[in-house]
Amino acid sequence: MSGLKIVIIGAGSSYTPELIEGLINRSAELPLRELWMVDIDEGREKLAIIANLARRMLKKAGLTVRVEETLDRKTALDGADYVCSQFRAGCLEARISDERISLKHGLIGQETNGLGGFANACRTIPIALAIAKEMEQLCPDAWLLNFTNPSGMVTEAILRHSTVKTVGLCNVPVIMQKGVAKLLKSENETDFIMQVAGLNHFIFARQILQNGQDKLQQVIQEILSGNDPLVPRNIPPFSWPEHVLQGLGMIPCAYLRYYYMKDDILKQEIGEANGEGTRGEVVKELERQLFAIYSNPELAEKPKALEGRGGQYYSEAACELMSAIHNDKRIIMHVNTRNNGAINGLPDDCAVEVSSMITRSGPLPLNVAPFPEDTLRLLQLMKSFEQLTIQAAMTGDRHTAWRALVLNPLITSGSLLEKALNEVIDENKALLPAFHQNK
Repeated sequence: MSGLKIVIIGAGSSYTPELIEGLINRSAELPLRELWMVDIDEGREKLAIIANLARRMLKKAGLTVRVEETLDRKTALDGADYVCSQFRAGCLEARISDERISLKHGLIGQETNGLGGFANACRTIPIALAIAKEMEQLCPDAWLLNFTNPSGMVTEAILRHSTVKTVGLCNVPVIMQKGVAKLLKSENETDFIMQVAGLNHFIFARQILQNGQDKLQQVIQEILSGNDPLVPRNIPPFSWPEHVLQGLGMIPCAYLRYYYMKDDILKQEIGEANGEGTRGEVVKELERQLFAIYSNPELAEKPKALEGRGGQYYSEAACELMSAIHNDKRIIMHVNTRNNGAINGLPDDCAVEVSSMITRSGPLPLNVAPFPEDTLRLLQLMKSFEQLTIQAAMTGDRHTAWRALVLNPLITSGSLLEKALNEVIDENKALLPAFHQNK
């Protein structure tokens, strides 16, 4: 049949209207036949709201597309060409629980880093692997585009434990790229090349090439002057110490502030939690407002209010990645894929987040200059944490979980860690069945 069947898993997400907008804007290069929107029973109401908004947006654009909303994942996956994964295991309530437990024990409370990132991965990876197993049977030739957090660990689990063609995606390097374009006063992002490398939420801009020159130092000076558009909107304003940027000679993504400025950020998070609430609580209120807007039967476009979510440009990048694969564009994008030697010192078969040429056969990662030894050691440590976390998520082995967490620089060891880990496992009884079967 002509045209594409695209499946969105976690379609009740507030991000989905941006994905629909991206598909509409690329209708000439991504001929959409069917759009299947999937969620779970708890997300039924949000799914219906999003599906109706999608129908209005497509109709306004003059596109005839079959839009199906379903709780039956297998029916949706059957014969799919592309599967976009953007679900949140445990919904926002689980994220808020992670944040509150972490802060209670004096730990960074964050969705993808530290104890929260570990808990999120353990909830999410078994579900992601179940989806991959269904895809192997129902749509073995489809591409799985993963934006489900923590994207790097989820992508690696799928790469290692399934035959599904998968690419992981994050909006952080996209925001960095757009920020660099602003600083270089470039109207077209293809006027320069920004090369990033590292792990998901742990990347560095290594080169910024324009007109035969490396503009990295120029951008660093702009950031140090107080002009830093490379930081996502969901992150409160902060400033890198001058010696960090000058000494590293590369630009760390904003999430590295958790590691380079841990105590300062922890104090900030405790203050926020005691004020307007944790980030998860803030997002929950923002989502409530967004869905009130989405419910308006006259609305037929993505509302500007969506830009307040931290995942801005996620879906826009997803559509561009889909088009780049489908049309063999051979453009450079920043994705999570197999290392294959791109970063010297990390295993070739692990997932890394690197600038890659996107082809019909998938990403071809671009190798980068060797990292400074201390940064490489930190990357290696975090990769060991990720791989042990994946193992813990799949086995439910508590000792493996402890081994993962004790490596993480954001985690304190000893009785505090034992208490925090026990509380996470107890609070997620329904969402971490493997851990409770092994108790």
